[in-house]
Amino acid sequence: MTFEDALHDVADKVREFGPALTTEEATKTAVIMPFISRVLGYDVFNPQEVLPEYVADLGLKHGEKVDFAILRDGQVQMLIEAKRIGDSLSLDHAGQLVRYFHTSNARIGVLTNGQHWHFYTDLERTNIMDERPFLQLDLLNIDPYVLPELKKLTKEVFDLESVIQAAEELKYVSGLKRALADQFERPSDELVKLLATQVYDKYFNAKVREQFSRLTSKAMAQFISERVNDRLKSALSGDAAGAPATAPVEADGQPTDPSAPETETTEEERAGFQIVRAIAASEVPYDRVYERDQHSYFAVLLDDNNRKPVCRLHFNGKKLYLGLLNEEKVETRVALERVEDIYLHAEAIREAVRRYR
Repeated sequence: MTFEDALHDVADKVREFGPALTTEEATKTAVIMPFISRVLGYDVFNPQEVLPEYVADLGLKHGEKVDFAILRDGQVQMLIEAKRIGDSLSLDHAGQLVRYFHTSNARIGVLTNGQHWHFYTDLERTNIMDERPFLQLDLLNIDPYVLPELKKLTKEVFDLESVIQAAEELKYVSGLKRALADQFERPSDELVKLLATQVYDKYFNAKVREQFSRLTSKAMAQFISERVNDRLKSALSGDAAGAPATAPVEADGQPTDPSAPETETTEEERAGFQIVRAIAASEVPYDRVYERDQHSYFAVLLDDNNRKPVCRLHFNGKKLYLGLLNEEKVETRVALERVEDIYLHAEAIREAVRRYR
């Protein structure tokens, strides 16, 4: 079962069992432990990997414990505090998680009620858990953009350095998205005035502010609607035309053979792309990394530009190969035993990204 399949399988458990999980223990057993085991890949029955009811002799409150500690090589890497499904997630009610984070070696703190998962680190002050999570996951509304970062926390490819490097950008991007959503729903006075002064040059009094507050909301809604419609029209017109206006090209700029069979992206190629994208996210925003499936190979590009190749996936034969390109764009193929071995070449991929950023 792939990482994505396991994630959706646990999400199905939330949908199916959610109303019946009326206690914290039931939530742990039905959802949280399966998430730790199947999604993150840790053996919940091995106390050297997952230690339940973790207690540290650190002079904290007597009897205080954290629900789960994830260990690697005998060191605590991640602390997980569990709540009952449906409970709100607030650090005000998770003091033991905050205190243990401060006194242990953990760099990742997790607060979850089974459906919602909040991941914290110490971006603002060393060894002090941030008040805001850098990553949030809702199993009933999975955001695909967080999956590459979540995957870095799995046992098989645990990469704490990459997580920390990407955490700050991910934290602020998530915050900005929430701020933009709030502005679309209720434009602030500052935004209303900023936009109004672009089209209205008279005295800006309270009556005008009220008028433009309504008009701003209307204009923003219409703007989004028009952009969506433009995309739909463009897609439909492309389908109606039966063929693109220009001949398709391979990622190296060579025209494709129009008589060749239609390209079909495999699950291995999709998984490989997500891994490359996750690695590249430590250097550039993840949405700058694009895929382009060709007949002969699967290309990963920066900015959807075939002059900025990051790497190539040769997964169409019996063996898997990763194509790494130097500054002259000369390709060297390295054999992979499995798709996850791409992580072994993370630095070469980052170096390729740095050449174009």
